[in-house]
Amino acid sequence: MFLFQKCRKLLLKNRSSPIGERIVKVMEVTQVLLNAQSIDGSVRKNAEESLKQFQEQNLPGFFLSLSGELANEEKPVETRKLAGLILKNALDAKEQHRKFELVQRWLLLDGNAKSQIKAFLLKTLSSPASDARSTASQVIAKVAGIELPQKQWPELISSLLSNVHQLPAHAKQATLETLGYLCEEVSPDVIDQDQVNKILTAVIQGMSASEGNTDVRLAATKALYNALGFAQANFSNDMERDYIMRVVCEATLSPEVRIRQAAFECLVSISSTYYEKLAPYIQDIFNITAKAVKEDEEPVALQGIELWSSICDEEIDILEEYGGDFTGDSDIPCFYFIKQALPALVPMLLETLLKQEEDQDQDEGAWNIAMAGGTCLGLVARTVGDDIVPLVVPFIEENITKPDWRQREGATYAFGSILEGPSPEKLTPLVNVALNFMLSALTKDPNSHVKDTTAWTLGRIFEFLHGSAVASPIITPANCQQIVTVLLQCMKDTPNVAEKACGALYFLAQGYEEMGPSSPLTPFFQEIVQTLLSVTHREDAGESRLRTAAYETLNEVVRCSTDETAPLVLQLVPVIMMELYNTLEGQKLSSDEREKQSELQGLLCGCLQVIIQKLGSSEPTKYAFMQYADQIMGLFLRVFACRNATVHEEAMLAIGALAYLTGADFAKYMPEFYRYMEMGLQNFEEYQVCAVTVGVVGDISRALEEKIVPYCDGIMTQLLKNLSSNQLHRSVKPPIFSCFGDIALAVADYFEKYLMWAMSALQSAAELSTHTAGDDELIEYTNSLRNGILEAYSGIFQGFKNSPKTQLLIPYAPHILQFLDGIYMGKDMDDVVMKTAIGVLGDLADTLGSHAGSLIQQSVSSKDFLNECLSSEDHMIKESAEWAKLAVSRAISV
Repeated sequence: MFLFQKCRKLLLKNRSSPIGERIVKVMEVTQVLLNAQSIDGSVRKNAEESLKQFQEQNLPGFFLSLSGELANEEKPVETRKLAGLILKNALDAKEQHRKFELVQRWLLLDGNAKSQIKAFLLKTLSSPASDARSTASQVIAKVAGIELPQKQWPELISSLLSNVHQLPAHAKQATLETLGYLCEEVSPDVIDQDQVNKILTAVIQGMSASEGNTDVRLAATKALYNALGFAQANFSNDMERDYIMRVVCEATLSPEVRIRQAAFECLVSISSTYYEKLAPYIQDIFNITAKAVKEDEEPVALQGIELWSSICDEEIDILEEYGGDFTGDSDIPCFYFIKQALPALVPMLLETLLKQEEDQDQDEGAWNIAMAGGTCLGLVARTVGDDIVPLVVPFIEENITKPDWRQREGATYAFGSILEGPSPEKLTPLVNVALNFMLSALTKDPNSHVKDTTAWTLGRIFEFLHGSAVASPIITPANCQQIVTVLLQCMKDTPNVAEKACGALYFLAQGYEEMGPSSPLTPFFQEIVQTLLSVTHREDAGESRLRTAAYETLNEVVRCSTDETAPLVLQLVPVIMMELYNTLEGQKLSSDEREKQSELQGLLCGCLQVIIQKLGSSEPTKYAFMQYADQIMGLFLRVFACRNATVHEEAMLAIGALAYLTGADFAKYMPEFYRYMEMGLQNFEEYQVCAVTVGVVGDISRALEEKIVPYCDGIMTQLLKNLSSNQLHRSVKPPIFSCFGDIALAVADYFEKYLMWAMSALQSAAELSTHTAGDDELIEYTNSLRNGILEAYSGIFQGFKNSPKTQLLIPYAPHILQFLDGIYMGKDMDDVVMKTAIGVLGDLADTLGSHAGSLIQQSVSSKDFLNECLSSEDHMIKESAEWAKLAVSRAISV
């Protein structure tokens, strides 16, 4: 311990010493790093504290010491590796705000120190110690990810490339690994094409069969996987593309299994990134994958199947986007690779279904060739529709009654896999023949795997071929009772089979949701509910997600029930309340038991939420439920004392439903509930809780209307604070804007108090959201942000309507109209935004009337946008537009 204290003093004492003296410190960091890996908790904690202080008090020294340790061949491998990991974590973080801070911190570091650190890192790439090399590769890539976009470290790539052509082999391997990580860290536009070409040349040379060293070839193959996103220009050049494809295909035949697997991973990525370039290679790709799936080791065979799943995904997306209607101007035509490959592809996949593992149903994370093959078969069915059925039916007929369980299970899995994609007309006759057989297998088959897959397949039948949209029903008054009886009987089976039976019952109930006032399940409602509740009490309900599945199914059965069973739903309230009460009674629990208890509390709150929503949907049941409201709210408040994010989320959602049901009466719960609401709004760490709480504030505002006023100062202050924070996950910000609209609608012109701040935040966000360029995810987020902003404007206009303070909104009208015009001109809004936007135009015209007449006339929105919405095929957009047209014509004509 004395030695450790001495290290610590040295670390702190040297914090202002010149570079020359820091060598001492590099030596001294070793013991601290060893202590940081000690089995003694207090030694470890002291070491971590010491490193933290060193980092805070002398950042250049900290980075230099660690990079020096990493580069020093005389140091123990474990301290070198840890030094590298600490460096990596000091340069990057998952949370965006933290990442930004670390990047800025590095960029502000002294230039000399940075040069020395980078020299240490590059030197480590030729270390004989593989752990040190690999860690250095990752750290170099993190530094490159910060510096290259800033046009710093321009010599990095050329110095790495010069390493590739040198011996020893381990330095070559580490350099290729670094190039791979680098491509993962930086975006393609950061590296110019000339350097991309050189990187690809080095990587492809490293992959070629002439490369004698396995580690080098593997590193090169993995590097290509990361570099594929940079190769747009190269894949557009026939010669270069042919060369890359040849080398990748050769690598799939390597004697080393890890290289074959990595090469297939490259092919999978190529098949999605460069789908439109695959045609010349598709026959070779099929031959290679068929051989791998049939003969190779499992990790390679899985990638062979994944490649066809990936092509299916591409074709499904194209067919959905273009509706199968290709004209000359579609960007990416569909090449129908799957349709062409069907006669050979389907038999290959069917063969994989017979390669099951004995314990696959018990292991939640299991993934094997049979599962991958079935998943791919399902994607093929979605891609080609009816064409798959005649290719699969003979396999089912041949194997479904065989004595070997693998054949029976494989046949059932094949049937279940093709139920989404083909038309009901094609599938219904098959299902009608199979249904009785399957119900019998579910109770009588001696094998648990077969029963598991049979229950899953029944669930798929009910999901895709049962419901108001299906013309010829497969479930009739004649077989409904048998189906329910068999499923309830199966809930006594092993947990994995019972869980699948719950899933089948879930879809069975869902299919009757829109079937009118009476449901065929009504006579069985009581028995279904009691069976599901008894499943939740099974000793083994924790296995195979069984308890969760039982509650989810109970929720769905309640949600889809009819008025006839409302008294039975009401009887369920005290039962579930009692269950929740029992989880709150103070017994001493281990952390594992507490985790399970929290999960149960979350499920019970979720169940109560569904019951509250169901009973709140009609006046008589709503009135009958009110007798329980106080007790339920009391239970929910107690739930907040348990520190668990998921439970808080579920309790919040249930409280939102309760507020909707109780309306203005909810005010009596506010004094006690308000602090938990505030805690939820401040919970940046568990941002889902924050987002749900924001939604509940909206629910409560709608329920309480002007009775929310006493709490508005606190709520609005916190919401504005959340908007300005860079620590809060961006997904919470759109609901905050929507919430402004709910509050404004509830408190009417009392919102004047917050108007200036709210409008300022809305304007800033509106400006950001009109300039969008990026991937699909960013466009989706931008649209949700626009929708939140528009909902806020809508609520504010409606809240101020007919108020003497309406004129306060006039100064904001030009900006709002400009925002609407900007969204319209951007041409990337979705239907939801379109409907809300045209609604806001109507709200503005309706509330401001003639005050905004001339402004509206000058805007694009009032003409082109309005006309486009009026001719929309979406009836909700059209309805909003017709209302807006009326409001606009009134405002203009006054």
